[in-house]
Amino acid sequence: MMQSLPLQATAPMPGCTMKIFSGDPTQHHVAENVKIGDPLTLVISIDKQEMFGLKISDCLVRDGLGWGEQRLINDEGCPIDGEIMGQFVYNEDKTEARVNFQAHKFPYTASVYYQCNVRLCVKQGGGCSNTPPLCNSIVRRRRDTANAHEVKGVEDLDGTPATIEVYSGLYVNEASDVGSKSDFSNDVFRERALDDPNTICISQRSFAIGIAAAGLILMLAVVAAILILLAKRRHKSLSTTGSSIYSGPYTNTAYSHSS
Repeated sequence: MMQSLPLQATAPMPGCTMKIFSGDPTQHHVAENVKIGDPLTLVISIDKQEMFGLKISDCLVRDGLGWGEQRLINDEGCPIDGEIMGQFVYNEDKTEARVNFQAHKFPYTASVYYQCNVRLCVKQGGGCSNTPPLCNSIVRRRRDTANAHEVKGVEDLDGTPATIEVYSGLYVNEASDVGSKSDFSNDVFRERALDDPNTICISQRSFAIGIAAAGLILMLAVVAAILILLAKRRHKSLSTTGSSIYSGPYTNTAYSHSS
């Protein structure tokens, strides 16, 4: 007699991705270099299929240097500090979760790296009924405990773990209104300069090299002038010390006589 296998045992594990988008996530502009306070959207998704759903938990942010980290989402999938990062919002088939937040950083570095755990659950039989978690309900822990065996069932699929770690990082710079205004003014000036045929555009690097070369030439000219002045003074001093009291006409008054 042929033994029947559980349906989930024959299903391949879905792929999983994490991406951080800048501004509107529908524009698919991946955030790479932003400023503090810029709107961001963290999106975690698995491949579209009918077997598995996901539940996000244990999210944290690291500095990339190994010096500091801060937890954002706890092991039940609920936010620790809603002002930094709120609760994930899941789509209808529970294959994608996203959360909006503002860019933040550690005070000593611009690098920011996010890490989350993705727990797979089986949709059939109510295995994903605790997704999303009821973070504001006192019965949340009971629901999680009641459905714990469903998640454990995914862990036994050919030794494949049911929890997937996903990572993503970006650079967050200090926000500066003055810098923004300066950049805007520079952009306007650059556009005007390109339209003016009498204007010569020089890059900042070339300008700096030119200033350095001009300073070096000026310094060499000053040194040369000083050397010439010292040479003239030395020549004059030698001329003075070379004269003698006997160089002029000598008259010995002791032997002179008048007739």
